[in-house]
Amino acid sequence: MKIAVVNHKYHYEMEKLVRLFLPNEKIEVTKDLNGGDGLYTQVGDEITVYFKAGGFERRLTAPLCGDNEMQMGRMVYSIFGEYTSFYPKWGVLTGVRPSKLLIATEKRLGREKTEQYFYNDLLVTNEKYSLARRVADCEKSVIGLSKPQSFSLYISIPFCPTRCSYCSFVSHSVETKKARSLLPEYCELLSKELEITGKIAYETGLSLESVYIGGGTPTTLSAEQLTDLLKSVENNFDLSVCRECTVEAGRPDTVTEEKLRSLKNGGVSRISINPQTFSDEVLKNIGRRHSAQETVTAFNLARRIGFDCINTDLIAGLPGDTEEGFMASLDKAFALDPENITVHTLALKRSSGLGAQDMSVTAENAKKVDSMLGYTYKKLNGKYHPYYMYRQSKSAGNLENTGWCKENTECLYNIFMMEECHTVLAAGAGAVTKLKAPSLGKIERIFNFKYPFEYISGFEEILERKKRISEFYGTYF
Repeated sequence: MKIAVVNHKYHYEMEKLVRLFLPNEKIEVTKDLNGGDGLYTQVGDEITVYFKAGGFERRLTAPLCGDNEMQMGRMVYSIFGEYTSFYPKWGVLTGVRPSKLLIATEKRLGREKTEQYFYNDLLVTNEKYSLARRVADCEKSVIGLSKPQSFSLYISIPFCPTRCSYCSFVSHSVETKKARSLLPEYCELLSKELEITGKIAYETGLSLESVYIGGGTPTTLSAEQLTDLLKSVENNFDLSVCRECTVEAGRPDTVTEEKLRSLKNGGVSRISINPQTFSDEVLKNIGRRHSAQETVTAFNLARRIGFDCINTDLIAGLPGDTEEGFMASLDKAFALDPENITVHTLALKRSSGLGAQDMSVTAENAKKVDSMLGYTYKKLNGKYHPYYMYRQSKSAGNLENTGWCKENTECLYNIFMMEECHTVLAAGAGAVTKLKAPSLGKIERIFNFKYPFEYISGFEEILERKKRISEFYGTYF
C-alpha cells in the first residue's frame, strides 16, 4: 500500500499506525497517489487525510493545532478503524513502554490531566489505561530503589536445546555440532568479560542492584558451567547490596536437579520455568520437544529444592491454540501457584520461523488474543497484580506483554530495565550495555557482537568497547 506524505515529516508514525490495522501490508512512502489506491496525508492550510482502497473511500480534514502529528494520527486511526471494523485498544499509542509514558506525563501534567491525555489524545480505552495506571503505580516504589550510582547486570547465554518457531532472539540450538562446539570457549571468554566488567564497575563506584541471566536458555549449560558462571559473578562483583539474581530456566527439558542445586547454591533467588502453553499439540507446533507434564515436573522439583520465587511464561495467540486452550493453560499455571506469571502476546518477527512463513496477523486474530488477555485479567486479578508491561512490534492487535506477581515478589530487574531507571552493564553475545546519566536522562548504548562465533572471534574488540563505560561516567558524573 502507498502512503503519500505531503508537507510534513510524520511518515514514520503514519506507517506504524497503518501497520496496526494492516500488519502484513508492504508499505511504500511516496509524494503522490496519482489517483490510485492508498493513504494521502497532507499538512497545508489544514490537515487532510484521504484513504481509498477498492470500493472504500474516506476523506477527513481538521484545523491546524498544537500537535499536528497527533491530530493526523487520530484521523488515520478513525479511517482505518472504519475500514477494518477494528479499533486497537491502545489507540494511537505505538510506543514500547506505556507505563513509562504515563509516569513521565503525570510528572508534567498531574494525574487528572494525564488520564484525559490518554483518553482524549491517545484514544486509549479505559481498560488499557487502567492497566497502565496499575503498572505505573506499582513501579513507582521499585523505581525509588534506584540511585544515581545503581546498575544492573545482564548476562547473555544465547543457546537453546532447540529453536522455538516464534523466537526472534539471537539463540543457537545445541542440537547442531557447531553450536555445541562453541560453548566451552564461549563460557571461558564470558568469564573474562565479567572480570573486566566487574573491575570497571568497582573503579567507577557503581552499586549492583540486580542480576539477570537470560538468553536463549541459560540452563542449556551444564551444572558445572552454571556453577562456574555464578562463581565468576560472585568473584568479580560486590553482591553485598544486590537485591535479586534471576536465571531463565525457561525450557523444562533443560531443568535437572543437579542444575537447580547449582543455581540455588550460587545465590540465584528467582528462576523462570516457562511452559508457554500446557497443550502438547501446541508445543509441537512451536518446535518445543517437551511435554506439558515435564513443565509440572520441573516446577515441582524447583520447589522441592527450595526456590520460593518462580516465574512462568505463557504466550497468547500461538499457532493452533484456541481461546479455550489458552484458558486451560492459564488455569494450570495458576494451579501451580508461582510467584510470577508473565503473559505475552505473540509477535511475529521477521527473524523468527513463524515470521519467515508470513503468517497473517489479522483483526480476527487480534480479537481472539484480546479475549485471551481479558481472561488473564479476570483470572489473575486479586491473587496477583500487574507489575511491569511492554509491547512489541507486529504483535496481535498491538497488544501487550504483562508481568503479574504476588505481593512483594516483583522482578526488580524487569522494572529497572523497562523503565530505564539506571545503567545496565551487559556481557555475552548479543548483549547491549545501556549507560544512563540520571541527571540528564541521557542513554548511550554499547553493543557486543551479535552471534557467539562473532563474540569469540571479536572478543578483543568487545573489551576495547568496554572502555567507554569509564569514559561515560567520567563525563557525566
